[in-house]
Amino acid sequence: MTDMTSNTSPPSKPKARPRPQVMRLTDAAASRVKELAARADSEIVGLRVGLRNGGCAGQSYTVEYAHEIRPTDEVVEDKGVKVLVDPKAVLFLLGTEMDYKADKMQAQFIFNNPNQVSACGCGESVQLTAAKTD
Repeated sequence: MTDMTSNTSPPSKPKARPRPQVMRLTDAAASRVKELAARADSEIVGLRVGLRNGGCAGQSYTVEYAHEIRPTDEVVEDKGVKVLVDPKAVLFLLGTEMDYKADKMQAQFIFNNPNQVSACGCGESVQLTAAKTD
């Protein structure tokens, strides 16, 4: 009698391509996030970054305390801190570097975003295009 079983394994699924990290933080930004977390009035899990419509150029970045991780948040863990990205902002923030600058007149998070097309003269808003993904 001949054995009709095959020694071949079932076809394997193609490996999923790893998802790119939406954003990365500079050392200065990570340090500032740690400072803000330590000074917050209540416990936070990190900062939430998003976009809102408005301003001369069309969109503005938003940064706020995150008290919980929402199921739809994109979680970025970098340099020991968590930044949660609003799911509606992910395609506009792909490849962005979040920095922090302080001088005598102001202190703020700066977004070095490759998807930025233009910015208004006052620096409060930007025009973004969605990142091209392959």
